[in-house]
Amino acid sequence: MGNNFVIIAGEEAGPKSNKMGGIWNVINAEAHTLASLFESGALKEEEKPQILIAGPYYGHWGADWNRGLNRITDMGGLNSLSVDGKLLKSLEALENAGMNVFTGEKQVGNTKLAYLQFQTDNFGIIRTVHKKQEMTLENKVKAEAFEFIGLDSMKYESMGNGAEYTHYLNLSYAISEFVRTLVIPTPQTGMEGVKGDGAKGEGVKRGECEKIIKKGVDAWKAVSMEHALPCPRVSLHCHEFGTFYAPARLKKLGIPVSTIATLHATLPGRAAGHNSIQKIRNNDSIWSSGVPGNLAALEVLAAYADTVTAVGESTRQEAKLFYGIDGIVVRNGIRIETDKIDWDRKERCLANLQNFLSEKLYRHYDGERINPEKFIPIFTISRIEIENKGYPDLLDSLLALEHIIKNSILEGHMEEGMKVICFLVTAEGPKTNLPEDFPVHISKEILVGNELKIQQMIEERELDCSGLVRGKRSVAAILYPQIISADDGGLCMGVEDFMAGCCAGIFPSRYDPFLLTGLEAGREATPSVVSRVCGFSDAVKTNESLVEGLGGVIVVDNIDLSYYEAVLDYALAASYFIRNFVDDRVKYKLLCREAFLLAKDMGWEKPTEHYYELISGVRICGEI
Repeated sequence: MGNNFVIIAGEEAGPKSNKMGGIWNVINAEAHTLASLFESGALKEEEKPQILIAGPYYGHWGADWNRGLNRITDMGGLNSLSVDGKLLKSLEALENAGMNVFTGEKQVGNTKLAYLQFQTDNFGIIRTVHKKQEMTLENKVKAEAFEFIGLDSMKYESMGNGAEYTHYLNLSYAISEFVRTLVIPTPQTGMEGVKGDGAKGEGVKRGECEKIIKKGVDAWKAVSMEHALPCPRVSLHCHEFGTFYAPARLKKLGIPVSTIATLHATLPGRAAGHNSIQKIRNNDSIWSSGVPGNLAALEVLAAYADTVTAVGESTRQEAKLFYGIDGIVVRNGIRIETDKIDWDRKERCLANLQNFLSEKLYRHYDGERINPEKFIPIFTISRIEIENKGYPDLLDSLLALEHIIKNSILEGHMEEGMKVICFLVTAEGPKTNLPEDFPVHISKEILVGNELKIQQMIEERELDCSGLVRGKRSVAAILYPQIISADDGGLCMGVEDFMAGCCAGIFPSRYDPFLLTGLEAGREATPSVVSRVCGFSDAVKTNESLVEGLGGVIVVDNIDLSYYEAVLDYALAASYFIRNFVDDRVKYKLLCREAFLLAKDMGWEKPTEHYYELISGVRICGEI
C-alpha cells in the first residue's frame, strides 16, 4: 500500500449492523462512489489514495453502549485485509498500545476499501500511562480531553446517556490515534504534560461554545513538531458528532491532517423539532429543553475541522444559529447501479406483500379471506421519533384518506372492497420474540417506549386491522417494530424489496435535515409524498396546488400551511398515487419512472467529488 490515505469515519461506518439509520448508507455510498471514481480514471493523480472506513466494533451482545439496539458487527462478508507499509506499522502501534482493531477489505474494481473497526468497550481495562501515572486507557482519554478542550467527563458521564458519551469519546480517540500513528509513527507525541488554559467545560450553550472551540490554543502551539514528517497526504472525513473529537484532538496535537466534519442534523435542532424553522427565522439561539449537553459538547467540536459541511440548508443555518459555526451544504445522494426499472421484480414484491396481508389477516381474525389483489400497501420508515417524523400527521392523514377512498368507491371511481394498508416501519431495536402472525398481530409485551405510544395512537384512531376485516374500514395502519430483513420473523423481505413492492411512501416529517428514505424509495421506482421541511424537498419543485401530473414526488407544505391543511394534502397526495395505481397502471408507471429518474439525478457522484475536492484540494474532472 502507498502513503496517500482518505479515511471516512462515523459511528455507523463499516459493515452494516442490525440497526435502521441513514449514516451507514451515507458512508458506504461515499466510499464506494469514491472508489468508482478512481476506477473510472476521473482522478488524475500519480498515486491513487487508499480508502479506509473507520468505525466501532461490536463483537457480541452487550458490547453496544445502547443495550436496546444490541448491534453486532458482521465482518463475514469481507476479505482479510492485505496490509503493508505505513498502514501496517500504524495498526501494529495500536496493537502494542492494547487497542483492538478488526479489519477487512472489499474490492471495487481494482480499488480496495479497507475497513477498520475499533473496539472501545474494553478501554476500561487496558492499562496505560499518562503524565507518569498508571491508569486505564479510558481514564487517559478523559483526562486528555479535559486538558485539550475542557470536556468534563466526570460531569458528562454521570448523565443518563453517559455511556453513549464515553463510547463516542473513546471511538474518536481511537480513530485520531490511528491517524496520528499513520502520520507520525512514534510511540509518543510529546503531549504528556501539556495543559490547556484551565477552563472547566461547564456547559456549551450559545455564547459559551467558544470556550470549547478555543480551548488549549497555547497547548497546541507548544507541541513539538520535530518528528512531524507527514505522509504525502492523509485526509479524515468524520460524519456526525460521535467522531468529532477526532479532528479536534488531531488539531490540538498539531498533526498535519486535512479534515471535514459533516453535520447530518444538530442536537439543538432535533430538540426544537418543527420549531427550529421558526427559531432560524427569529434568530432565536436559545436551546429548547432536552438537548443532551454532553453530546452537544462533542457536536460543537466540528469547529476544529478544516471544513464543516451540512447535508441541508436548514442544518447549515442551525449550526450557525446554535453554535456559531459557518459551514457549506453538500447534500446526500443515492447509489443506483442500473438505468432500468425491473418491473417484474416490483410486481413480485407487490404480490408478496398482498399475499402476506391476505394470509395473515385470514389466519388471525378467522374471517372471510380477502382477495390479495384488493390490498394496496403504502409505507413510511424512519427512526422512532414520534413528533419529528410526523407520526401524528401521518395517522390523521390516514383518517382523511379513509373518507377519500370511501367516496371514490361510492362514486364508482374505485372498485369496492379495496383496502389501503400503511406499514409504519420504526423500532427501538431488533426483536427475536415476535408473536405468530406478526405484524398483523402485535402483543403489547414486545413493545417498548415509543413503540407502545405509536400503537396506542393507531388504536385510538381505530386504524388497526380489525376494522378492515369487519368491513368498517378501507384504510388501516400496521406498526412494524422490527428491522426489516430477509429473516426478521415478519415479512421476511429485504428493505429494498419492501419499498419496491409498496404503492407509495409517505414521509410527513416535521424535522428532517435531508430524508434519505425518500431517495431510497425513488431508487426502487416507488413514488412518495414528502414534507417541505425535509432537505430532500429542496431538490423537488414545490407546487402550490395538488393537480394531476405532479410527478413521482409530491411535496406538501407543512411550514406555512395549518396542521389540518397539511394533513389533508398528505391524504390527497397519497390518494393521487393510489387512484392511478388502481385505475391507470400506465400513468402510475410513468410516476414510478419519474421518482426513479429524480433519484438517479441525485446520485452520489457530485457530493463525493465535492467532498474529495474539499479534503484533498484535487478536483475530479470538471466543474462540481
